[in-house]
Amino acid sequence: MQYRLVEEDQGRRTFALVMDIGEEVMSTITAFATEQSLAGSSISGIGGFQRAKLGYFAWDQKEFIQNEIDEQVELLSFQGTIAEGGDGSPTVHVHVVLGRSNATTRGGHLVEGIVRPTLEAIVVEMPEHLHRLYDDETGLVLLKP
Repeated sequence: MQYRLVEEDQGRRTFALVMDIGEEVMSTITAFATEQSLAGSSISGIGGFQRAKLGYFAWDQKEFIQNEIDEQVELLSFQGTIAEGGDGSPTVHVHVVLGRSNATTRGGHLVEGIVRPTLEAIVVEMPEHLHRLYDDETGLVLLKP
């Protein structure tokens, strides 16, 4: 991954990230967030995946169902947050919409995405940290502003 700090103003940094073929998105962004001490940021992007795993939270079972996408897809929408987890490390939470060659889409919580040909993302840090903590009612790790 390559990145550049494109703006810094009053505790707010903006980064441009570009990932290469074969990079795994979630682990790469998590490593970047750790390196830059990001704990209150938004992230958005576009690009493509050679394959992906998406999650869907099944409310009645209180668990994530994983769906594997084993084909080249366009990354039509990539939006999420980076927050501080219960252990103090950055947690990345991203939702995606993927475009297939037949003009249909698949979407959900990004569990894993292998880049092809690229992923271009913008990370905007907020001056205040966000926290993600376990919620007893839902069984999820939710953003706690």
